[in-house]
This record gives sequence, structure tokens and C-alpha cells, in this order.
Amino acid sequence: MRALDVIDAGPEHAGAIVDIIRRSFGSRPTLDPPSTAMDETAESVAEVLADAGGLLVERRGLPMGALLFDESRPDKLGLRRVAVDPEIQSRGVASAMVGVAEDTAEERGKDGIWLHVREELPETIQFWSRRKYHPVSQDGPLIEFGKTLWLAREVPTPDTMQDLAARVAQLVRPGDLLVLAGDLGAGKTTFTQGLGDAMSVRGPITSPTFVLARTHPSLEQGPPLVHVDAYRLGGPEEIDDLDLDATADEAVTVVEWGTGLAEQLSESWLSLSIEVRGARPIDPLGTKADGTHGEGGDDDAEPRVVTIKPHGPRWVDVPLRSTLLS
Repeated sequence: MRALDVIDAGPEHAGAIVDIIRRSFGSRPTLDPPSTAMDETAESVAEVLADAGGLLVERRGLPMGALLFDESRPDKLGLRRVAVDPEIQSRGVASAMVGVAEDTAEERGKDGIWLHVREELPETIQFWSRRKYHPVSQDGPLIEFGKTLWLAREVPTPDTMQDLAARVAQLVRPGDLLVLAGDLGAGKTTFTQGLGDAMSVRGPITSPTFVLARTHPSLEQGPPLVHVDAYRLGGPEEIDDLDLDATADEAVTVVEWGTGLAEQLSESWLSLSIEVRGARPIDPLGTKADGTHGEGGDDDAEPRVVTIKPHGPRWVDVPLRSTLLS
């Protein structure tokens, strides 16, 4: 299939979009109550396009898919009338629209996306679930799905890293799992120190490499912080031996080197990947690429980029971008 063109639609595209909506929704099974999509007109669609915008997908100038945006919520971008020509479904049209819609939500400063899906359409539910959208609520046959967008932020100094961690601390609650990734010296422990300071837990917070896990109780009325280093663990089964389940519901758990190991601890987690821009790699013994030796701790000289991705239903409706990028 040739490349698709995804167009920012305006009122001038209303005729083509309403035609796709009618053909797409008209090919669906009979629903009770019926969808109101068949009531759309070129005038009603043009009004939405003028107010909130939408997308039109074309190939060789032929309309193949469309959706309308909904700006009724300040923190999220809504998707309405997601429609694909029934003759060319399962060819990536819907996926292309969703990708551009998520980019649009980011450009508009939204934390995430919401939409409604009919419970009688299991294939549609599966489509959104595969793209990491999660059910939020249900009103009759309408299930609201949502997704929180991931983000990347440049962190030039250790102080900035701790400030970022303090912002994350505003969002966490008991039972949360944070999985940290990054080379030695990238700043994982610096982040955890900032998180612990903001949570007002007992310190000091240092790398738990040799004890594998430390629990830092709260000095106030908040949750404890469980700090885990999974570097020396051989596999997911070894993380079970740490008995983290005993504290998982009451604590905020941070697992360094936890990618591929710690995700089993919860259906929801926040992954943080720290990339050092321009730094020389350091091996586990502290031997740098040029053969010299140094500490395995954080290198203050190079800026970092922290990529934060939410996983699972816990993070739907969390104002991640607006809190961490403001």
C-alpha cells in the first residue's frame, strides 16, 4: 500500500469526512441505541472542524479515513467519529490517524487523549487496548477509554534532576512502581534522592547495590520509599525473592536497572529512562572507555534526557506532562 497522507482537516474537508463517517458507521452491526454518527451532516462536521479540528487520511487524493477532535476538556484531547472506509480497513489507516492525533495532543499541551467506544464492538475495543488505551468509566453501552502521553525532558544538572523527581513526587501514591533505566552514572540514584527528599522519607538514600533493597520510612504521614537495585539480579524470578509484594501496596517502590524484571510487580508502572548526552560509557567496575578509572556515581558534567512513559490504568488521567514540563 502506498504512503498515506494525514491532513489537518478544516471546514473545507467536511463533505469528504461526513461521507467517510456514514460509510464507516453504516457498515457496523446494528446497535441499540443506534449511533448518532449517521446524523452528521456536512454542516455539523464543518462546525466541529472550525472549532476543534480533525484529521483526514488520503491516498492518491482519495479519502480513506477521518476523525474529529473534541476540545471540551482542558487537559485532554477527545477523539470523535473515528472512521475508516470499510473497503480498506486493516491497512494501517486508523493507526496512522491515532499516531498523528497523539502528536496533535502533545502540540496542544494536553496530558492525554480520551474517546468513547461501544461495548458491543469487541474488535474496536481490542484496537484501542493494543495501543495502550485503558477503560476509565462506562455509561450504558459507552466505555470511555483514555491514555496519558509520555514525555522527554532535558535535565542539565543534578539539581534539575532532583527538581524533576520532586515533581514526580507530587503524582505518586502508595502502591506505585517506578522502573529506572540508564547507564552507570546516568543519575538514577540522584533521581531517587530527589524523590525521597520530596516524599520526606528517612535518609540517607544511597545506591542499594550490595543490599539490593532498602526501605526508607516516612518522617511524616506519607508512604515509605522502597529503593531497589536490580543490577545483580539474574532474572525476574530473583526479584520475587526480595519479597517486595509485602510492601508494594503501602510503599512507593523504585527499582534501578529494573527494565524487563520489575514490571511483573504491578499492572501499572512508570518507566524512566535516563540518557547521558555526550558522556563516555562507564563499565560496572568504574572503568571508562579510555581505560582510566573513576567513581561509578553520577557524572555532573553532561546533560541528561529523561524519558518518562506511563504504563497501565493507574496512570490514565494523571497530569503527567503538565506537572513535569511546566
